[in-house]
Amino acid sequence: MKLLMGGLVLAAIAGCTTASDLLRGAPEITATTKKSPKEYALCVFPAWQDYRSSANLSETIDGYRIVVGTEANGQTDDVLDIKSDGSGSKVMLYQRAAWAQLGRGELRNSLNRCL
Repeated sequence: MKLLMGGLVLAAIAGCTTASDLLRGAPEITATTKKSPKEYALCVFPAWQDYRSSANLSETIDGYRIVVGTEANGQTDDVLDIKSDGSGSKVMLYQRAAWAQLGRGELRNSLNRCL
């Protein structure tokens, strides 16, 4: 019984992922582009909205960030951080459960298409 309760607690804790949590880890994809952060964000954002209509685009101090989460439980699934690097932008994709790409393929395609 203790083992079952411990497993449930661990599953509950592991299930709560915020954008900040994802940004503390290593990105799944890192790329550079000659586009400005704004140009790049506006290029990829429609695909992210198609993936999940609750996608959120926000301006940061040094670029833009797109966040996609699961509305039902408030969990963050994907974060795209787009930062100015002087001659263009550095693009970093962070994903919860990056191994589970079912339905997420268009997100990665949009990253490459907009470079």
